[in-house]
Amino acid sequence: MEKDTLILSFESSCDETSVAVIKNGKEILANIIATQIKSHQRFGGVVPEVASRHHVEEVTKCINLALEKAQVGYEDLDAVAVTYGPGLVGSLLIGIMAAKTVAFAHDLPLIKVNHLAGHIYSANFVTDLQYPFMSLLVSGGHTELVLVTAPGVFHTLGDTRDDAVGEAYDKIGRVLGINYPAGKKVDEMAAVGKDTFNFPRAMVQEDNLDFSFSGLKSAFINTVHHADQVHEELNKDDLAASFQGAVLDILVNKTFKALKQHPVKQLIVGGGVSANQGLRKRLAEEIKERNLDMELVFPPLRLCGDNAAMIGAMAQIQYDKGDFADLDLNADPSLDFDM
Repeated sequence: MEKDTLILSFESSCDETSVAVIKNGKEILANIIATQIKSHQRFGGVVPEVASRHHVEEVTKCINLALEKAQVGYEDLDAVAVTYGPGLVGSLLIGIMAAKTVAFAHDLPLIKVNHLAGHIYSANFVTDLQYPFMSLLVSGGHTELVLVTAPGVFHTLGDTRDDAVGEAYDKIGRVLGINYPAGKKVDEMAAVGKDTFNFPRAMVQEDNLDFSFSGLKSAFINTVHHADQVHEELNKDDLAASFQGAVLDILVNKTFKALKQHPVKQLIVGGGVSANQGLRKRLAEEIKERNLDMELVFPPLRLCGDNAAMIGAMAQIQYDKGDFADLDLNADPSLDFDM
């Protein structure tokens, strides 16, 4: 019988400080998350310096809580894993320094994890992954289609050329008077409203698999500003529904175009926007309508946002390969998958 692998993992790429203990890449023994949302709401978005200071304050507390909840000590661990990119450089460095300190002090191997890969492998807590599979990554900083052909082997098929989808939600949320982060509230409003504004669906007729949400965001903001200037009152629920309708049309169009080119048995959706109920419903309906023999996998809602459990899941793949980092590991804020 093989020995269980326990990995202490860190995630601090943006405004969540998170430390987890993961068993064999599939079982969460602890997943502590200290969120900073209230600190950033008054600014309408994440302030990097504020985020970094919060990580410094919280990271040691999160380590202690994770070990206590998992009922393990440092001597029980097999490795330490940490997000090294992409993200805010100051925030990343706090997690990296904490992870390197633990690894050095307790003579444990260090594993550097791509944050985007973590979002994909959050699906590991839901089902057994079947290679190759397709992943739609949708978050505040990223909108990508990724083909995963083997454990830890990623091929980017399409990327956003401007705003990421989650970023667009937050920007139109400000215009609607919604506090950051706006995605959940816009999703709720969209479920009530109707798509009456017919906002643009950028690049859906093009052959590539890239995304663009900047034009949609601008069309939305211009519509609201024009109405304000002529003292016209617009239905906010209908605005939200029209925006989300355009977003879903774009995401669905590109995703199924990719699936036609690369038929797979699983579609994995990851990132903060994977919590969007409209997206979950629409993708499920499309798979059913197209009569596709394919499993649609979303992470549980608690693992849609940034968290260290997903980093531990990806780290297990690298641990099994012996893919370890040196203690001179640095942050890579612009990290992406190799093309």
